[in-house]
Amino acid sequence: MALIRFPLAEREGHVEEGSKNSSMPPLLEARGISKSFPGVRALQNVSMHVEAAETLAVCGENGAGKSTLMKILGGVQTPDAGEIHLQGRPIALNTVKDAERAGIVLIHQELNLADDLDVASNIFLGREPTWGGPLGFLSSRIYDDAAALMQRLGLDCSPRARVRDLPVGQQQLVEIARSLSLQSRILILDEPTSSLTDRETERLFRVLRELKRDGLALIYISHRLREIEEIADRVTVLRDGQNAGELFRGGQSSAFDAVSAKPLAGDHGNDIVHENIVRLMVGRELKQFFQRSRHVPEGLPVLSVRDVRWSAKQKAGISFDLRGGEIVGMSGLMGAGRTELADTIFGARPRITGSLILDGLPVNIRTPRHAIDRGIFLAPEDRRTEGLILADSVQQNISLPTLAKISHGGLLSFREESALAKRMIEMMRVRTPSPDQAVGLLSGGNQQKVVLAKWLQMRPRVLILDEPTRGIDVGAKSEIYALMDQLAGEGVAVLMISSDLEEILGMSDRVLVMHEGALAGELARDQLSEEAIMRLATGGDRR
Repeated sequence: MALIRFPLAEREGHVEEGSKNSSMPPLLEARGISKSFPGVRALQNVSMHVEAAETLAVCGENGAGKSTLMKILGGVQTPDAGEIHLQGRPIALNTVKDAERAGIVLIHQELNLADDLDVASNIFLGREPTWGGPLGFLSSRIYDDAAALMQRLGLDCSPRARVRDLPVGQQQLVEIARSLSLQSRILILDEPTSSLTDRETERLFRVLRELKRDGLALIYISHRLREIEEIADRVTVLRDGQNAGELFRGGQSSAFDAVSAKPLAGDHGNDIVHENIVRLMVGRELKQFFQRSRHVPEGLPVLSVRDVRWSAKQKAGISFDLRGGEIVGMSGLMGAGRTELADTIFGARPRITGSLILDGLPVNIRTPRHAIDRGIFLAPEDRRTEGLILADSVQQNISLPTLAKISHGGLLSFREESALAKRMIEMMRVRTPSPDQAVGLLSGGNQQKVVLAKWLQMRPRVLILDEPTRGIDVGAKSEIYALMDQLAGEGVAVLMISSDLEEILGMSDRVLVMHEGALAGELARDQLSEEAIMRLATGGDRR
């Protein structure tokens, strides 16, 4: 794969790409890093660097090598080949302690905190100040030192508060406070906003900008490309374990596509735009993602929802129709009731009023088993806890709903189970070393494909997708979008609940908008816009 080349700047007798200061080496630089695992080459001759007071975003699909590269920089893994330089000098990062001593701290997506300890104890865990010698007593200075770090980050809780009692956004800041207590100069954040609300994300961004102004180098990994557009000074993109290119803010260079060698679209000298990042990640245009066949639904609705309520606090019941051959988007702000409605239709939440009509006939759905028996399936928002059994294999998860059909005389036919799993893995293009792989070890996109494979082999009449592409990369998103379009073409009624307005606009034939547990309005295809959706989602009218 060709590496995108940019104008080079000379630095102390050699050249480096994209440097802010041509007279100084980068703060941290990885040169020609390669890493292989049994049967998989994760990285091949990958190079990247980050400067002090810079936010570098590292993007790529699941499996592109981002996490492996970050673990190497964080001392979790060692490379097979290549070098790491700190301020121009080679350095060995064989352990996490080596990285921390060099001022490099990796904050994982799953926070590594001791829930039952207080904030101060988490910040200084293993390095607690004592008096009376190394085996002495814990010094109360730990709380003063923690309070100083917390004040710097705007963390407005007591240093004596238990971590388990804090919201996720504050727990994230506790992790950052811990990294600052280690005198870190380079902070690596892996999907830091995956569990944060919009308000918590804004707060985190304010903190990161302050840290950058203080001279820290930030390496930021996220699938949320709008965040990348907002916060990154420079973007390094990986594809298939190799460098795919680099994008700059502020017109330092013009970026070119590695495949076509054509210039990428910019925005007033800024290369860091959604279209460019996607092109480098997957090698194709963004507009190809949302190609829809736009099927014309015919006949009676497949499913009619009439005056449905799940809570006495709702001011009105919810009514709408789903027809075969269409994708109906459902939008709304957090807490608007979208997931609660999906659970109610599926029988996972009690319905206190209203009725459901399937193919023109009333149906009494009180449990998920009732829904499944009638061809109504739900891919839940939290696939890891509600959609999959993570410790079980891919094969076992796929076959779970149909065990009765592939069992004879009370005994499971392993031959039929294996044939079913292999067929669905091939059809869904699930990337797994084997059908026997534990599903919890797959990437987020492949886990979502297993959730869908589980239902699709049962020929759904109605498929409810709650945040179907949350936390997965753009390549897997494209495949799921194509699958949704295919299902609509086969006459399935698809209800897609999503917080991603770009996804809603690109895939929906029409959109239902929720607000505070009620249906605020419905928008036809020719009425769709972000502004129209947000007006309804915030309690306004459609104008």
